[in-house]
Amino acid sequence: MDKNRPQSGAAPQLPGAVLFDAYGTLFDVYSVGLLAEQLFPGEGQALGVLWRDKQIEYTRLVTTSKRGPQRESVYQPFWALTQAGLRYACKRLGLTLTLDAEQQLMNQYRHLSAFPENREVLKALKARGIATGILSNGDPEMLGIAVRSAGLEGLLDHVLSVDSIRQYKTHPDAYALGAEAVGLPASQVVFVSCNSWDALGATWFGYQTLWVNRYNLPFEELGTQPVRTGSDLRDVLAFFDR
Repeated sequence: MDKNRPQSGAAPQLPGAVLFDAYGTLFDVYSVGLLAEQLFPGEGQALGVLWRDKQIEYTRLVTTSKRGPQRESVYQPFWALTQAGLRYACKRLGLTLTLDAEQQLMNQYRHLSAFPENREVLKALKARGIATGILSNGDPEMLGIAVRSAGLEGLLDHVLSVDSIRQYKTHPDAYALGAEAVGLPASQVVFVSCNSWDALGATWFGYQTLWVNRYNLPFEELGTQPVRTGSDLRDVLAFFDR
């Protein structure tokens, strides 16, 4: 099967905007494993994977839960959940996380490695007159630092954080932020994510979706497929080649 063909239904309307997930899509969340390996020899990869998994689990937990009879929000910013995920992962792996090591790893998370095709793809979209943006679980400060560190300033029309509504993806209100920002219905917006759960949630919301399957993984088995599947961000350009 051609990875760049729509996977179901008729060809959707030509999009007017592209929104990217940040963590895992534009920025390599597993690049922290290099530093983790220096700090914890032999455990860097395992720590990077477990840290990420727990971080995402916490976003779901605080989005779907309430505290006490008054049903108070248990929301915490993404930075706090990232720190909590790191602490949990170290305990789970039996690693002693010193204050210095925690500070080093958290600082590294602010400056994750960017995937090499980012600038090329964003420039190509801008040349086509397509609005571009980030729609992310990351809080505004985290995203600002990551965008500046990757040199992507000026290539993004929108940098949107779910922190403004205190609901993490895959809550529909989180995806709605993107369509509202670009002033288009979801059906005319492409949402790009390397996270299969995120691509699925965005598809259910109504976006045209590209799942970037960098690690040759199966997609979620819940009866819905993304509009397209690719291997890197360049595959988003196929939406405009009709």
